[in-house]
Amino acid sequence: MPARKYRDALERHHRAFHKRCFVHPDPLEFLYDYDDPADREIVALIAASLAYGRVTQILVSVRRVLDRLGESPARYVRDTTPARMKARMAGFKHRWTTGEDLAALLAGARQTIRAHGSLGECLAGKVAPGDETIIGALTGLVGELSAFAPGSKVLADPARGSACKRLHLMLRWLVRRDEVDPGGWDNISPRLLVVPVDVHMHRIARTLGLTSRKAADGRTALEITRTFAAICPDDPVRYDFSLTRLGLNPDVPTPEFIAALPQKQ
Repeated sequence: MPARKYRDALERHHRAFHKRCFVHPDPLEFLYDYDDPADREIVALIAASLAYGRVTQILVSVRRVLDRLGESPARYVRDTTPARMKARMAGFKHRWTTGEDLAALLAGARQTIRAHGSLGECLAGKVAPGDETIIGALTGLVGELSAFAPGSKVLADPARGSACKRLHLMLRWLVRRDEVDPGGWDNISPRLLVVPVDVHMHRIARTLGLTSRKAADGRTALEITRTFAAICPDDPVRYDFSLTRLGLNPDVPTPEFIAALPQKQ
């Protein structure tokens, strides 16, 4: 696997930049305000669902939604009817995501939590023995969350071959637990996670020789994940945060990192 050649450079980069001080600006930062895992999973769902477009607008949009949910997002979702959610979210818009879309998503979350206890318990219950990734279980969770808005564009469908970058970001935030990722879903193994792949991560992976695929789709995400799993089988998304700081955070030195990599054979 190509990534094995890069183990030392990746680890040095991880130690230097997998730190909370490099998070801002990132929708992940909203999760730090909530100690209760029940609140945190709702915040993660909202933040990840809106994590597309310019990051400054993402942060504004997430803040607007959370302000409407009050002090405890979990309590709001648990105690509010779908009709009242729709009224509360009226007038909201983030690019192509409307208040009606978000209300339907929260109504799906309400139904899922009532059936399983939490979104995390729902996902964990869908992991089958022998699963190598979280894809199958995630497909089931998306189906339940989309009950009030089938075909909605808010959540990508893993079954359709999408890379599902925003959903895999949410899983990274909630399944991993360290200085950057706050965790909360401790009943799901990080070894099942898939690298969140968008255009930026795809470009980095191609530069490192981790994939030759031209499309940033689900197959590419799995190929990149398998490559990282050769280094960290129990935590294949370990390097996601520090690598995606390259080119996004001016304090993370991209040329120095690339120069530290072994020369391609």
